[in-house]
Amino acid sequence: MNKVKLFHKITTLTPADIQKNSSNLSEVLRFQSPVYIKENGRGAVSSPSFRGTTAQQTAFVWNGININSQFLGQGDVNNIALFGYDHMEVKSGGGSVIYGSGAIGGSIHLNNDLNFNQGFNGTFNSEVASFGTFNNFLKASYSNEKFSFKASGNYVISENDYEVPEAQNYINRNGKFYNTTYNIGISYKIADRQKISWQSQFYDATQNYPIFSENGNRSKYEAQTVRSLLSWDINKNKFANSLKTAYTEDNFQYFGIYNAPSTSGGINKNYIVKNDFNYFISPKWNVNAIGEFQQNQGEGQGDSGIGRVSRNVGSIAGLLRYFATSNLRFEAGIKKDFVEGYSSPVLYSFSGKGKVADWYNLNLNLSKNFRFPSFNDLYWTPGGNSDLKPETSYQADMNHEFIVKDFKLSITPYFMRITDMIRWLDTGLGYWAPFNTNKVESYGLESQLTYEKQFNNHFIKLNAGYIYTKSTNLETQRQLTYVPLHKVFMNADYQYKFLKVYAQGMFNGLTYTTTDESRPKALQPYFVMNAGSSFTILKKYTLGFKVNNITDTIYETVAYYPLPKRNYSITGTINF
Repeated sequence: MNKVKLFHKITTLTPADIQKNSSNLSEVLRFQSPVYIKENGRGAVSSPSFRGTTAQQTAFVWNGININSQFLGQGDVNNIALFGYDHMEVKSGGGSVIYGSGAIGGSIHLNNDLNFNQGFNGTFNSEVASFGTFNNFLKASYSNEKFSFKASGNYVISENDYEVPEAQNYINRNGKFYNTTYNIGISYKIADRQKISWQSQFYDATQNYPIFSENGNRSKYEAQTVRSLLSWDINKNKFANSLKTAYTEDNFQYFGIYNAPSTSGGINKNYIVKNDFNYFISPKWNVNAIGEFQQNQGEGQGDSGIGRVSRNVGSIAGLLRYFATSNLRFEAGIKKDFVEGYSSPVLYSFSGKGKVADWYNLNLNLSKNFRFPSFNDLYWTPGGNSDLKPETSYQADMNHEFIVKDFKLSITPYFMRITDMIRWLDTGLGYWAPFNTNKVESYGLESQLTYEKQFNNHFIKLNAGYIYTKSTNLETQRQLTYVPLHKVFMNADYQYKFLKVYAQGMFNGLTYTTTDESRPKALQPYFVMNAGSSFTILKKYTLGFKVNNITDTIYETVAYYPLPKRNYSITGTINF
């Protein structure tokens, strides 16, 4: 990501930022990033949308490894662990040259660091919140000159039985969810500027699916995830090399009847080898070669009709960087994917960034990106379509950054066209099937204003963003569903010695839920605000209080599934 930041705007979220929206990853992204999140009720199925694209066109990347489901082709936001990362980074725009299939609209990066010479550190955080919610997180780390170790665990459970009487007397029946996460990391310096590292994550979760009536059919979804990554890193003056081998496994089971055997499910295993070589030919010229090979294995269960399936996926990418001056640099990339059974396009990217004046930076990005069909797209029975083509996209954006004293304003207009978009359509034969149908054109504006100021014992930080998105199906000339035209998010932090206060706000514009742009069926605009405060005693003990949805707003991100009204939480943290 350090190389990517030289040419692209990245939003970085720290553990403290994540703690503000500790319910789930959906809340973090909704209030602190340009991403639109549609969530079928708090804690239920949730998916992201960058720049008017779909969830399948968003890549989730864990420590440099793409972790999108091979069955769904996407990541379920609320079935991805929230705690245990050292930082989370959000990148808008295409990134298939580096991050592979699905990195069309943008990518979300979940990263862990293993630092040296930090001694022993530990944190325990416990939260009690509305709707019978309990959230506990423990992290401990130790490192010396050659060895680094870090482990963390998180357990969250919520009855999630909130009510919204104003929305047709909605009660979130059968909304309970709970999950457990363990993260382990070890790193050892085997020589000067060489280290071997191991990172693993174990995740287990259960989601109940909300029902609309007391006598409705209760169902649930269970997911178990294993991710393990071994890397050998060399960092010299002129070159660096990172060799990674990874194993990821996703298990899921859907229970159409709550206490009966599972109705459908599957297991997906991925074996990955990736090498990233970086070499400075001269102080001005840098070459980066990335090679990757994956074997994807899947086995469906129950109603999916998917048997044992597998495919081999390989890729070779090259990037050339030219640092013309300290204030002007360029990057050009090219990539060829080799997907078993498919003819994949040659991908490319180009970026240029320059400092035009002391107060103005300009950044231009062009790229071609793609996504190949998922196992469900190909093999689901009935409906799977083995004749599908990969989706491809062309896009461009231009970032203008203005800096005036402690203020920084970023304005990014963008344009994107997607061809051979894969959509599931009603066949008229009693089942749905995927087809390469639409061409989609998306254009808009992302803007962000930040301000940071430290004076005496006072610290102020402001972060606000406005996003305009016009995403059109070129066949119908209508806006895509669940793509709001306007979104605004705002975050303000103030700290004085041991006292911290923060506030968040989010405005979401009119959002169509049907392909005919029906206004009566659309989600109406809404504004939601959260706030919280905390104070620290003896530098080790912190007590905090949060109020979510202070405005008591009635709002939905998916039709018929309102999110909670005003609710509260109390947190306690011990650092040792």
